[in-house]
Amino acid sequence: MGVSMRMTRSRWTWQAAWVIVAFAAMIAGAAQAEPPLYKLSLLPDDESVYAPPTAPREDQGINQGGVNLDLKFTYFSDYIYRGVNHTKFPGRSSKTDLQVEGTVYFNTGKLPHPFIGVFTNVYNSDPVSRFQEIRPYAGFEWTLRPFTIDAGVNSYIYPEREKFNTSEAFAKLTFDDSILFRTERPIFSPYVYGAYDYTLNNGTYAEAGIKHDFVIEDTGLTLTFFGDIAYINGIRQVFIFTNAKRTGLQHYDVGLIASYSLNNLFKFSRRYGDVSLNGYLNYTDGINRSVLHADTKIWGGFGIQFKY
Repeated sequence: MGVSMRMTRSRWTWQAAWVIVAFAAMIAGAAQAEPPLYKLSLLPDDESVYAPPTAPREDQGINQGGVNLDLKFTYFSDYIYRGVNHTKFPGRSSKTDLQVEGTVYFNTGKLPHPFIGVFTNVYNSDPVSRFQEIRPYAGFEWTLRPFTIDAGVNSYIYPEREKFNTSEAFAKLTFDDSILFRTERPIFSPYVYGAYDYTLNNGTYAEAGIKHDFVIEDTGLTLTFFGDIAYINGIRQVFIFTNAKRTGLQHYDVGLIASYSLNNLFKFSRRYGDVSLNGYLNYTDGINRSVLHADTKIWGGFGIQFKY
């Protein structure tokens, strides 16, 4: 009996050893094999559980290169510049005035951003030249938050009236008041502007104003309300209009610009440029009509603008 019990115990020992060895082999094989990949039933085949990289948002896709363009075509009922109505001729009926302006900006990062541009207006009722004014300009824009500084030179060229041609240096300082109101966008954007005519008049034009952009979200519509007041010192002539009094408050403006994005209307990407329809409604009031023939008039127009 003792021999039988010893044989039984030995058989159990060998069986237990084989079970242990087999179990260890299974564990070693499982450790070397790759774990099975279980997918969520809602994910398509071969898709990662992590979100794929997203495309740039529309408002982030505008041309962010070194050169930007701003081009405007506008029809106005009148051409009133710095309070003076350039489309007012005795004995002639007023017609719409076509204005074209293009500006190229160079993005230099934190350094001042140079720009060059040209403005022209075409007025068919002008008795001398339909191309009434050509105004090339150049300068720079520099943002030193909360201030933005613009400075440069304007040249006024009047075809077939060359004796009236002149040039001026200008500077503008705009304050970003969002830093005071703790808002995402500026509230009033107050500014002061000064220009010194160093060719024809040897005089100064000064202006102060405010504006507010009211953005109607998800509609593509932006309403810009603005107002300004101007003072001149020593300027005796603008275009063909001479001045009875060379110093004093000249005019003020209030107005509204409505800009509607065609990108929003036709659902095309702003990465290829921003196109908008613009409407203008202005009121100009001459404070002292003897100061540079400041006019009083409600005027406006509409046009199209392309930015890239």
